[in-house]
Amino acid sequence: MLRILLIEDCADDAELLALELDEAGLAATWTRVAGEAELLSAVDEPAHDLVVSDLGLPGFSGLRALQLVRAAQPDVPFIFLSGDPGEDAMTTALQAGANEYVHKQELARMPAVIRSVVPDA
Repeated sequence: MLRILLIEDCADDAELLALELDEAGLAATWTRVAGEAELLSAVDEPAHDLVVSDLGLPGFSGLRALQLVRAAQPDVPFIFLSGDPGEDAMTTALQAGANEYVHKQELARMPAVIRSVVPDA
């Protein structure tokens, strides 16, 4: 079972991701956080297999989330799943150390992307 830390402020987007992975046969347990304080608590818990984060969060940056995760769990794969379609956002995210970047409009790509960054998924 894949253990996913999801950094996402929108419950509907979290549900859509869960449904997409379920339909693809990826069994997962979830911890969803929406802010920095919640994230700091979550990264102190046992290691996750994967972190998926929105890039734009109210009052909190996905890039900051990446920094915090890398400091606590440097080897955990990190995927940005964001609605920001800008090429600059994707380039910035990957240069900052994310493993992958997927547009929310391309949610169907997530199972394949997850399998590429988490070999045992």
